[in-house]
Formats: sequence, C-alpha cells, structure tokens
Amino acid sequence: MTFINYPKLLAPKFLLLGIFFFFILQSCKKSHSDIGTVVFKETRNKIFKDIETETFVEKFKSTFEKQESKYRNPKFLRALYESNDFEPVLLMKNLSKDRLKEAIAILNSSATHGLDPAIFKTNELNELIEKTYNKKEIKTVDEAYQVLIDLELSAANSLSNYSNALQFGIISPRKIYAQYYTATKRPDSVSFLQVFQTSDIKNFLDSIQPKEKQYTALQKALQDKVVFPGISQEESERVLKVNLERLRWKNLPTEDKYVWVNIPDFKLDVMEGGKSVLNMKVCVGEGRELGSKDKLVEYDENDLKKDRPFNRETPQLKSMIHSVQVNPIWNIPESIATNEITKFAAKDPYYLANNNIDVFENGVLIEDPETIDWSAADAGKRYAFKQRPGDDNSLGKIKFLFQNESSVYLHDTPAKAAFALSMRAVSHGCVRLEKPLELAEVLFGKGVKYDKIKTGMESENPVATDIALPKQVPVYLTYFTCWADETGKLQFRKDVYGLDIVLFTYLQRLA
Repeated sequence: MTFINYPKLLAPKFLLLGIFFFFILQSCKKSHSDIGTVVFKETRNKIFKDIETETFVEKFKSTFEKQESKYRNPKFLRALYESNDFEPVLLMKNLSKDRLKEAIAILNSSATHGLDPAIFKTNELNELIEKTYNKKEIKTVDEAYQVLIDLELSAANSLSNYSNALQFGIISPRKIYAQYYTATKRPDSVSFLQVFQTSDIKNFLDSIQPKEKQYTALQKALQDKVVFPGISQEESERVLKVNLERLRWKNLPTEDKYVWVNIPDFKLDVMEGGKSVLNMKVCVGEGRELGSKDKLVEYDENDLKKDRPFNRETPQLKSMIHSVQVNPIWNIPESIATNEITKFAAKDPYYLANNNIDVFENGVLIEDPETIDWSAADAGKRYAFKQRPGDDNSLGKIKFLFQNESSVYLHDTPAKAAFALSMRAVSHGCVRLEKPLELAEVLFGKGVKYDKIKTGMESENPVATDIALPKQVPVYLTYFTCWADETGKLQFRKDVYGLDIVLFTYLQRLA
C-alpha cells in the first residue's frame, strides 16, 4: 500500500492561495488620500509637503482619543472617523479658506436664532484657519500635523453641533424637564453625517434654516428687538430665545386634525387643516411658587439635572384621545385624598355623603365611613375614594381619556367661575374645559354617539358610560409663552410654571 504525503503536495497550493488572498485584501483596504499634497496646493506652504499620511492618521487617532470626551457627540464622531480610517473628512471636502470663512460667518449669525455663537467656538475655529494659511505660523512638520488635526476636529465639532441645533434643537427637552412626555426626535447617525457628506458647506448650512412661519416670525422679532408689555427688553429676548428653541424640537404636530392645549395661554384649540375649528378657555394645574417668576432669574439647584416641578403642574405630553366617559366616576388620587378629602371629612362628618364620595378598603365598600378616624395620618393611603356621577362631581359631566404617565385628562367641571379668571392655573393637574360638549361634537361629529353623549350629560339619573371615538385624535399639552397668532401678531404669556427660566439657564450654560 502506498501512503501519499499530503502536506508536501498541498504546501505549494496553500502558498499560492495565501499570496492570492494577500493581494485581494490589499486591494480591498481603503487607500489614503495624499493629505500633504492637498493641503500644500491650497495653502502653498511647502511644510505641508512633508506630511506623511500614515503618520498623520496615527497622530489624528491619538489626538481624537485624548479629546473625545469634550465633544457633544463623541460616539457619532468616532464612528465617522473610524469608517474613514481617521482621515480629515471635512478638510478633504471643504479645505478652501473662503468656504471655511463662509461657514464661520453662518455660525457667527447663530445669534439670529437665539443661540450664542460662543456655543460653536467660532473664535477658536477662525484662529485655526488663519494659522493654517499663515506660512509664518507653521514652520515645522510637527506644527503642520497638529494644526490640521486641530482644525479638522474643531470644524467637525462646531459644524455638526450647529447642524444638530438648527434641525433638532440644541437641548433635549426630556433631559431637562421632569414632566415632559412628548416623543422628541433627536439627531441620529444619518442626520449627523449630513454636514460631512456635502462638498458645499455654505449651501448646506443655509438649507437647514427653519422656514416655518412661527419660527421666522419669532426670529424677526428677536432681530427687531421687540419688547413685550410689562417686561424689559432683556427679558423679552429671553422669551423669544427659549420659544425659538422649542420650535426647533422635532415634536410639533404633523397631523391634519389634533387638539392643542397651550398651558401658559390657558386655551384649547382643535386644529384641522391648519386652522382652529374650536377654541375655548381651560384651567390647568397649579404652578410652583416662584419668588421672581416674571423676572430674568437663573434657575439653580445643587443638582441641576432636571427641574423639580410642583406636583400639580399639568405635564407636557402627546397622546391619542381614544374615548370619553359620560357622567364619570372620579377615582380620587391618593395625594388629594391625603391632603384634602380626609381633612375635610375629619372636620365635617357629613362631608363625604354630601359630596357623593364612597370609601373603599381593600376594594370593599365601607357602608358607614362616619365611624372612621379621619385624623389618622395614614387614612389617605389606607382607604380609596370614588366620587359618584352627578352635578357636583369634580369631573363634571364628561372626561376625555388618553394614555399618559401622569393620569391626567381633559374634563368638564362644575366650578365654572374659574373660567372668568385671567390666571387659570388652578387645577390639580388635569385640564378643565370651558365647552366640553362642543369638544365632543368636533371629535365625534354628528351622529348616534354624539347624541348619546349629549343625552347622557343632560340626564337627571346619571350613569357612568364609556364611549369610544370612531377615530382616535392626537392631543398635545404644550408650553409656549410666545407665538404668532393667525393674523401674524405676536402673543406673549407669563411663564406660569417657570419653564422658560429652566430652559434659558441651560442655553446660557452651553456658552
């Protein structure tokens, strides 16, 4: 029997195969740009000819890793440069001094958007450009490496921050407000890369200027130094700046029909086709106590991560109105039970009966709640309270339901006198409606369901009845202290929850 020596026979074949794959891998490997030659042609400084691309890449990578933590979007930047083998992406496309100067001019005009140019470090960027083009400044190859690296990273950080700021807002509202439940789109890898993919940086920066009528109206007011009644010019500028930032947030309505509640305006509009088809007064939640809430005061706490709202403030949110309850039962929240209901019951043994409030313990109705010691500290937690339907029910004759984390809703109220007040931040957090039946008509339309709602609300024998909308309607609980009305006139309202102060403080600290 003959034994064949396979390793000896296969060795030449494996060697050839290895050489084949080596050349394949080499051909697939990204080829570097001749950075030194490109920069020399643009600056005419011969020192840049001595730049070796491989050395530049290593130095660039090292510098980036040391400075990575100081950038606003370090993960996106790292992904960008890793995918480009740590080449100067921006400079290879937009190295022209004129182009870079045009870009800086646009960044310096960020004040017209209510943003301090210092946020985008325009002075630092301008100095690096001047240094790059000054032959007397760059005398050694080490200096040449470093100035190009610094210019690339400075430009990348400044331009991407500006791009993100104008397209998405420079601050994420959900990071600074404790009661903010409106989904807000933030920059992603696709939007972040836009500024690095263009070969005409000025054209790109011009193209991202917000063009909505509300935005341009506030922008013009800021440039014209409009002063609102009762406050100073400095405070008026603050109002315009914070509301411009709110308009940059990617969470404004895109639907044809929606319910819009502006908390500082104490108003509700049903919008359809870009126009208000129903407008009414509302009452919203009580605000926090602010000693100087109408003045330009910086919001400050030891741990400024999020604001700390008063627990009755109406939250900002977007949801979908899915149904109504006619003649609603009010499940009284534990906080109201503890701070109000049990205290009233302790003073007046007939309070619960007179207000149609039932008391439950472990889900079982207590037939004679007058025997309970309402002065006990845990009474509000131990017992559950429900107010039966009727004329004195705190929710009135109807409530409009939508999913949310704060258990708030829109509802009718027996306390109609509050709608005559100019300052209507008086509720426990829900939104009280001046014209609830009209809202039902606009949402449901004429028909069997609306007739059932109307009849139920007028009934002398009220029974809680749930009725689903034929089509869910978006609802926005928002907070704008300045806007242009349908005639184009600027409207201004007081910062009832102090949220302008919170946002303005964060904007100031960015600079």
